[in-house]
Amino acid sequence: MEPQLLYSVTDSVATVVIRHPEKRNAMTAAMWRSLPPLLEGLAGDPAVRALVLTGEGGTFCAGADISTLRGSPEEAQRLAVEAEEALAAFPKPTLAAVRGHCVGGGAQLAAACDLRFAEEGALFGVTPAKLGIVYPASSTRRLVSLVGPATAKYLLFSGELIDAERALRAGLADEVLPEGELGKRVAEFTGVLASRSQLTQAAAKEFANGRTDRDAHWAARARESGDTAEGVAAFLERRQPRFGWSVPRACP
Repeated sequence: MEPQLLYSVTDSVATVVIRHPEKRNAMTAAMWRSLPPLLEGLAGDPAVRALVLTGEGGTFCAGADISTLRGSPEEAQRLAVEAEEALAAFPKPTLAAVRGHCVGGGAQLAAACDLRFAEEGALFGVTPAKLGIVYPASSTRRLVSLVGPATAKYLLFSGELIDAERALRAGLADEVLPEGELGKRVAEFTGVLASRSQLTQAAAKEFANGRTDRDAHWAARARESGDTAEGVAAFLERRQPRFGWSVPRACP
């Protein structure tokens, strides 16, 4: 079975599936390369209001396919970082739905999502110390922003795996669901995300990620969009709002 990334769009939610079952959904070089253009297309699709990243079957992603590191470890890491940054820059809400192992490059991808929901029994690990790899600075900073410096050092120094409950306490997971309930909860929550204002979400994502020079930009978008007036009217009329603003194909 050819390793690949699959995607579908249902009810305004795009689902990207990591598929490489022979190696617990490890990412090949071709898979790393394919993720940024796939995300670019989904970002520009007005039918997509949120994105879920998951793995096929009972594993999220066991990291990079180690066989790809034999040739050029630097090139393999560059591809992984480019994919991670493309995911982090996706302008709509992203959620990693984690079952089983979420390790190495898999943890890199999960950390680049806005949210992470995990099934009981999931295992998280950041494992470059097991291979003598220097973890990228951007990936390290992202991990520190999620779990704090002490837990980031624990994960990076040891390469040890932690369970879903510890990941929840550390901030690496946002919700932990009983076995068999992850899919239902992800569908429910992404349905909520898809019903909310994309304007609010896009601005909040930028601000939460540390951008500090776009207050005037987003204030102007709010005035132009009519989303605030629609939200207030819907609240007073006790109906679901019909927000009109959507992320432009090329968000400046």
